[in-house]
Amino acid sequence: MPSSSATVTPPTGLSDAARGWLLGCLGVVIFAMTLPMTRLAVGDASAPQLPPAFVTAGRAAVAGLLSVVYLLAVRAPRPARALWGTLAVSALGTVVGFPLGLALAVREVPAMHAAVVTGVLPLATAVIAALATRQRPSAGFWACALLGCGLVLAFAAWQGGGALAVGDAWLLLAVGSAAMGYVAGARAAAVLPAQQVICWVLVGSLPLTAPLALWLLPAGAVRPSAWLGFGYTALFSMWLGFFAWYRGLALGGVLRVSQVQLLQPFLALLFAVPVLGERLDPLTAGFSLAVIAVVFIGRRMPVRGAGRGVPA
Repeated sequence: MPSSSATVTPPTGLSDAARGWLLGCLGVVIFAMTLPMTRLAVGDASAPQLPPAFVTAGRAAVAGLLSVVYLLAVRAPRPARALWGTLAVSALGTVVGFPLGLALAVREVPAMHAAVVTGVLPLATAVIAALATRQRPSAGFWACALLGCGLVLAFAAWQGGGALAVGDAWLLLAVGSAAMGYVAGARAAAVLPAQQVICWVLVGSLPLTAPLALWLLPAGAVRPSAWLGFGYTALFSMWLGFFAWYRGLALGGVLRVSQVQLLQPFLALLFAVPVLGERLDPLTAGFSLAVIAVVFIGRRMPVRGAGRGVPA
């Protein structure tokens, strides 16, 4: 990596696993704001704002242009040809599938409902990672992952009264896409600096996202808050958050670090209170504490072959 390259550097003196976990936590905090900010950008069915397709293409295009500047500034070499397939899979999941599914979903369901449904993302990521890397998590690890996902699904059932909405289908698509993209991105981050992975993913997507963003640019007036939400998703959700997230996955291992995402839906619930004015009740807080305990235990369960992340 060139000496001029900016890096995301947690405190020194820590093991790779600890550093990976800290960076994963930072990424999750950034990503937890994505859901309420996306809801702010697209509005709801009664008061729509920016079109979901524009938010999807536009946020990737803005982040892609920033990525061009960054890669030129650090004089990053082009990735090897053998790596472009992995980067393309990451783009399909994180640039297209997850943002589009999420934007369409939050038009139909409240942000807090979407937050708990997307809580199954850590399990989806762990399953795809296990299949892709042939790693062998312990029974205790899987028990913690299943228990955590069971908690968020039980919460979703309680909040939704047992009914599923059209938005739930979009959320499941978003979850599967993100899990696939995260695993592919972590594989690339084992070869390239993590911050360059997301940049090359976004730059490679520019021929698609930039024309679409210009074509879908809304002509009518929208609230300033919608543009604020869009700006956050472009700068933080689509770009800077991945600097920390991919590096954390590469250092600490996908199977282990991905479990930190069990906290993400509940952080999103907390952020939805000031951003969207939604109400947080005591039962939600109780579920949040239970999931935190499961993640704490799960981090201490053995994962054979996961010490250095995903092999390229």
